[in-house]
Amino acid sequence: MNKVKWLLLPLLMIATSGFSQNRTKKALFIIADGIPADVIEKLNTPNLKAIAAQGQYLRAYVGGEKGGYSQTPTISANGYNSLLTSTWVNKHNVWGNDIKAPDYNYWTIFRMVKNADPAKKTAIFSSWTDNRTKLVGEGPETGNYKVDYAFDGYELDTTKFPHDKAGNYMHLIDEQVANAAASCVKDKGPDLNWVYLEYTDDMGHKYGDSPQYYDAIEKMDSQVGRIWEAIQYRQKHFNEDWVIFVTTDHGRSEENGKNHGGQSARQRNTWMVTSYHPLNSYAQYYTPGIIDITPSIIKFMNIKVPAEQLREADGTSLIGPVSVAVPQATYVQGMLDVSWKALDQKGKAKIWVAATNNYKDGRPDKYKLLAEVPVNAQHALVSVKDVPSAFYKVCIEAPGNTVNRWVIIGAKETK
Repeated sequence: MNKVKWLLLPLLMIATSGFSQNRTKKALFIIADGIPADVIEKLNTPNLKAIAAQGQYLRAYVGGEKGGYSQTPTISANGYNSLLTSTWVNKHNVWGNDIKAPDYNYWTIFRMVKNADPAKKTAIFSSWTDNRTKLVGEGPETGNYKVDYAFDGYELDTTKFPHDKAGNYMHLIDEQVANAAASCVKDKGPDLNWVYLEYTDDMGHKYGDSPQYYDAIEKMDSQVGRIWEAIQYRQKHFNEDWVIFVTTDHGRSEENGKNHGGQSARQRNTWMVTSYHPLNSYAQYYTPGIIDITPSIIKFMNIKVPAEQLREADGTSLIGPVSVAVPQATYVQGMLDVSWKALDQKGKAKIWVAATNNYKDGRPDKYKLLAEVPVNAQHALVSVKDVPSAFYKVCIEAPGNTVNRWVIIGAKETK
């Protein structure tokens, strides 16, 4: 190698390194409706397994805290919104598929991304228009947020997709959804993408645990494969790094697999697949919830979220440093006994407490900093005698993340 080439080589290495480090971060998540963990684990799903081989497969859960204030019906729209907002139903207020009164004060991931960077493009691919118009929301109540690429509402097109009794039209709709997603990702590369696939749940309701249901899941895997190929194309041909999460919104009943909505183990036991590797210690030691996907994507994309939103999020990122997990708080004679699990021993944990829940109405809560202790202490006893209340919101702010817990005194903790 001549002298000039030797001189240029370090510059080339620096340029290449910078190119790699500055690749645009993009994300896509898929909700495949109504598949419990035990079913996904026994079927032939080569595309999900290919993604997991690059990243990881995890068992997960939905339904909030069973018997606690966050208990959430294992119903589709409830699960979607728990993912979108990183909160359970006690906050996001979507109690059923009719989506009567979502509380838009709890921002969806779409609004978080757009607020942080209005130039970023978002996309939704779905049979339902409600996923876009009601859950994500497009109007004054969501700051006039608007999805950049929308491919949805195919259930309303009975000319192209006539509704046959066997329900095969929904498979054709999911094919349309998957193809639109693959094409848009490959050609446009939106920054944040949500793909919703419904056919699996329809076959579960119709046939329960059955060959028809299992066939629908294997068809879903093929659709995921097309979308994954489009992502790989973007990563190869553009200056982009992508993460994909594939999950489900609920499981099914133990008896026959036809039903859901309750709190039985199989209805709560779900799963997720991601291309990201390696996941953090929280993912290693705890079972993640559907609420953990939004914080993970936010972390991957380096999105800055307002502090007031972080204090309300129930999820914990599976990506990057995490300090604390499993928050607990108990009221004892004018004191709050606050505890947590320390996953990173470094730094301080700040204990913030508010005696109101104005946030749900779009007004701020007045938090007080009541203690600052080492993260590895894993507990703090703080006095709330000067702020008597039947309700407290406790936030534990640590270097790696923030977690929260409600304390409800003298009231039932389930709806």
